[in-house]
Amino acid sequence: MSEVGVAEIPVAVEPVPVAPRSRGALAGNPLLEGAILPTLLRLSAPNVVALSAGTCVAVAETSYIGWLGTEALAAIALVFPFVILTMTMSGGAMGGGVSSAIARALGAGDVLRASTLSAHALLIGGCFGVVFTVGMLAYGPTLLAALGGRGSVLTQAVGYTYVFFGFALVPWLMNTLASILRGTGNMRLPSTVILGAAACQIVFGGVLGLGLGPVPRFGMPGVAAGTVIAYSIGCAIMAWYILSGRARVTPLVPGFRIQRTMLFDIFKVGAIACFSPLQSVLTIVIFTHMLAHFGNEVLAGYGIGARLEFMLTSLAFAIGIASVPMIGMAIGARQAVRARNIAWVAAILCFVVIGLIGIALALYPESWIDLFTDDPGVRAAGGIYMSIAAPMYAFLCLATATYFSSQGAAKVLGPVLAQTARLAFIGIGGWWLLANDAPALSFYWLAAASMIVLGVLSALTVFGTRWGPRDGG
Repeated sequence: MSEVGVAEIPVAVEPVPVAPRSRGALAGNPLLEGAILPTLLRLSAPNVVALSAGTCVAVAETSYIGWLGTEALAAIALVFPFVILTMTMSGGAMGGGVSSAIARALGAGDVLRASTLSAHALLIGGCFGVVFTVGMLAYGPTLLAALGGRGSVLTQAVGYTYVFFGFALVPWLMNTLASILRGTGNMRLPSTVILGAAACQIVFGGVLGLGLGPVPRFGMPGVAAGTVIAYSIGCAIMAWYILSGRARVTPLVPGFRIQRTMLFDIFKVGAIACFSPLQSVLTIVIFTHMLAHFGNEVLAGYGIGARLEFMLTSLAFAIGIASVPMIGMAIGARQAVRARNIAWVAAILCFVVIGLIGIALALYPESWIDLFTDDPGVRAAGGIYMSIAAPMYAFLCLATATYFSSQGAAKVLGPVLAQTARLAFIGIGGWWLLANDAPALSFYWLAAASMIVLGVLSALTVFGTRWGPRDGG
């Protein structure tokens, strides 16, 4: 299609603190002028609450999956990497690209461009949702079997996959809408909606998965259906809010046409950033395949530990995603030094908080594992994994914080390459361990060491990358 200049498209938006065609920074904007740590904590707080609800979902979901049996726990461990790929790519990678582009436009005072970017973001999210549906319905069973799924474990994993990925458009649109709002600095609404969706997910997933009263037990497909229903509700609420003109931007741009410059502004961050969750999930897939050789108990124990990893990474996500609009607006306003200071504050905060939590859970792993199973073999495997890996989650979350900070600055290549280094470390190290018939314990140490590699390299890449003029690098 032919391109239309942004300035040529009139758009009706709700009154905002700056004229749509102003090219200066947003006057009086606390994201540009407020003290860094208090502002970051204020923006992070709603995200922490919402993502803590996500933790409750992880606990509840794994608990009632545990009631379905050890094979069900092993099945969700097989599916988990692909679910995480969907959520991290839509909410963290491409979603971060959306938030960054909108924040940089608003930081430069261009509300009209931000609105046009939001329309392109929804188009991108819809297309990716369709791709995930087609890909997983066509190749999901083959991938799960390649990971080591057999018999009832494979059957239950495929049942979950068909339902969840049959509606992959829903999580993609939900996270895209949330990213649009976050790019404007609005953390409260998406967090509130996610909080409500989490509550619905626990209820619907539990009822449909285990059965209640007249509702029969649908097992793993029922658990997946509960997630889809909850996400659909959240998606509808955020779509209504944005499309009704209540947000600072609106995708309803009269005379809208696809513009390559808008797509590029999102993709130059989002497309590169997508390689990070892809590599992260590939790392988990490879590791899961290796552990499948040790049987269902070890696989299920690792799956419980991976849930903890997801929970703590979500806390880092809450802080990291809050840094994106702060850094993006600072870059748009040509305040590169402030942007870098925000990045280091977020990184240190994540490292210290998550590190302390990880150490505590490494010392008392049963406080987490006993929530999900009483199987002695699963409890032993999960306890050993957590005692080794949990303290290293600090480095994993350091990488998460620097990854999001780099998105805000549109300089995301370094953290992505750090993820590549971790993938190579796991692949080569795992191959060597398998060749030497190493025990499961050795693989746990490999996983822990790879987190250190990722965290250190991610921080170094941010330290060595210039973000703008007068930036010390």
